[in-house]
Amino acid sequence: MLETNGQLTQKDLIRETSLPSRTVRYALNRLRAEEILIEHYYFIDARQSLYGLNTKSQEEVVAV
Repeated sequence: MLETNGQLTQKDLIRETSLPSRTVRYALNRLRAEEILIEHYYFIDARQSLYGLNTKSQEEVVAV
C-alpha cells in the first residue's frame, strides 16, 4: 500500500487493506524495526503519524 499510495496514516492503512488494527500495528512495528518504514509528523491531526517507505533502504535492496 505504501509503495503505491505513498504516505498513509495507520487509519488509512486499516481502511485500505481491511486488516484488523492490531495486524496493521504489528506490521508497522516490524517494518520500522527493519528500517524499511519511516514515520513523519502528521500536521492535519497531531494524534496520528504518517508512514512511508524509507527510500534509502529500497535503494540498498535494488543495488544488491
